[in-house]
Amino acid sequence: MNTRKNALGRGLGALLEGANDESAQGVSAPVIAFPMIDIDEIEANPYQPRDRFEQEALKGLSESIKHQGLIQPITVRKLKNGKYQLISGERRLRASKMAGLTQIPAFIREADDEAVLQMALVENIQRENLNAIEVALTFDKLMDEYKMTQEMLSEKVGKKRTTVANYLRLLKLPIEIQAGIRDNKITMGHARSLVGLEDEAKMRIVFDRIIAEDLSVRQVEDIVRGMVAVPENKTAKKKEKDLAHEELQKSIAAKIGLKVQVKSGLKGGTLTIHFKNEEDLKKIETIFH
Repeated sequence: MNTRKNALGRGLGALLEGANDESAQGVSAPVIAFPMIDIDEIEANPYQPRDRFEQEALKGLSESIKHQGLIQPITVRKLKNGKYQLISGERRLRASKMAGLTQIPAFIREADDEAVLQMALVENIQRENLNAIEVALTFDKLMDEYKMTQEMLSEKVGKKRTTVANYLRLLKLPIEIQAGIRDNKITMGHARSLVGLEDEAKMRIVFDRIIAEDLSVRQVEDIVRGMVAVPENKTAKKKEKDLAHEELQKSIAAKIGLKVQVKSGLKGGTLTIHFKNEEDLKKIETIFH
């Protein structure tokens, strides 16, 4: 069984299992402290899924770190230039800088670019810190850069394939609606309903109504259902026309003894007479002479 894949599915905590294990460290007693590294030696994670951090929450964490210290170490990898690159813990790193710390405890891992992106993503998703658009963009980036299918990605991040598909569908929304999701103006539930409209103009109309009228997800579902449904009178007319065509086909077929097909379009239609052999063709010729 692929241990690394399972660990990704269970969250970042699983990735760190064994970090303090006696056999893994080759010592006779558990390691209870992580090495301290200079904050100035830590480079940003280019694969960080998050691009927005709530400043008030950061200030609160910073104050806690000032008094209690950083309890949970960040995770980094060592680079060839001797510095470190952040894998996970950007919020803790930023808060530590705000608190005036010059060193920070860190768990140092060996990881390639793909693993770095996956670990940063999984940590945020498992903690539900990412908004839906950040998740969708990161899913899209993973699939594009590492040629993953939705099925492969679902295994990597421990989500159902349908969940992955629902996030990716959000990227079909107009950019202003994506911004609305990111800024918590509408929920994932609202957004999923809007995607079903397909027409961007209609999406914008309903989006504006959600904001103006504070619509619930259920209300939006009802609106969308009404906008995509075929009007009942049109459905009735279509059925009536189809029945008339069937009767005409039967009538002509009975008279000439051949299969007949009637189709109507926006302008006129077609009448098709099917024949199997030369004898049938001569029969058609006789009819029209």
